[in-house]
Amino acid sequence: MQLSSTDHRLSVLHVAQPVDGGVARVVTDLVRSQLSAGMRVGVACPDSGRLPDAVRGLGSEVHGWAATRSPGPSLPDEVRRIARIVDALRPDLVHAHSAKAGLAARLALRGSVPTVFQPHAWSFEAVGGVTARLALRWERFGARWATRMVCVSEAERRTGQRCGIDARWSVIPNGVDVERFRPRAVRAARADLGLSPQEPLVVCVGRLCRQKGQDVLLRAWAGVTERMPGARLVLVGEGPDEAGLREQAPASVRFAGAVQDATLWYQAADLVVLPSRWEGMALVPLEAMACARSVVVTDVDGACESLPPALVPHGLVPPEDPGALARALVGLLGDPPLRESLGRAAHRHVLNTHDVRHTTDAVAAVYRELPGVGPIKCRESINP
Repeated sequence: MQLSSTDHRLSVLHVAQPVDGGVARVVTDLVRSQLSAGMRVGVACPDSGRLPDAVRGLGSEVHGWAATRSPGPSLPDEVRRIARIVDALRPDLVHAHSAKAGLAARLALRGSVPTVFQPHAWSFEAVGGVTARLALRWERFGARWATRMVCVSEAERRTGQRCGIDARWSVIPNGVDVERFRPRAVRAARADLGLSPQEPLVVCVGRLCRQKGQDVLLRAWAGVTERMPGARLVLVGEGPDEAGLREQAPASVRFAGAVQDATLWYQAADLVVLPSRWEGMALVPLEAMACARSVVVTDVDGACESLPPALVPHGLVPPEDPGALARALVGLLGDPPLRESLGRAAHRHVLNTHDVRHTTDAVAAVYRELPGVGPIKCRESINP
């Protein structure tokens, strides 16, 4: 499908840092949808990680933006680089993803271009002390330069409001590709991975870092194996905490490293766990539930909203509570009929509520509401 020559093709620039994990997957999904709708889409990001190749493969231009993950002495240069990219491209709007890109883009543009900022979890929750106070002060100040603030959960929005961030809010829950993440027999998935079909298997997918809480999971794991000696845990991912986690891990824990696609691991699992300390709305539980797997997650922003009501009493535990986490894991591992029933309910919930097509359509609706952007042609109105 092509736009007619008289149609306005909306030009969108996504600015992203980090370039791996959930943020990269969200940006990739948005780029895919927006290109298919006939928009002109570019991505400014560091030329590393998985994001640049993923969006190039979709047909989007990538504009190299050298930027560190955290603020530091390089910030002024990073801001100037964003300003130069925007001056060269003249996009109709800029969509900045996560704290660092939101910081640099808003400082560079200061409201001169319609700007959507999507935190993907608040920066001040990731740190403590003076750093947290400075991050919160910036978010309060920088909100004036976001035409719209997009949160992935009502809880994330409430956190921002409670902390004094005065913004024009939209809440758009995360979504996943339900064609890619779909149910499959455990035995078949384990055969593809070379795993035993009999052993109870718990899988945790995520960057090995403090946010994702794998250290808490390892403390809980002793309580699981005490009750279920044959249980196995697989940590899928890599990150700065890997060496320390390996030192803590018993023989029943396997480190699978980074994988291009975690679908097989979800399908092979009896149970998927994400013991995060903070989130906006994590993609891992949604992906696992799309594969009809029960999940256990910590009660941080977005977690309760991402679960079907039937799963909340069994799969939601307080953060940083190894005892509660161990009890939840043992309870579900020890009750296969309940676990499978909850997995089916989880699958239906994702199909109804977290299909990525709902997410991308909602983002397009936000774009249409931005002042100065003008009309956006929907897929239905694009001429063949």
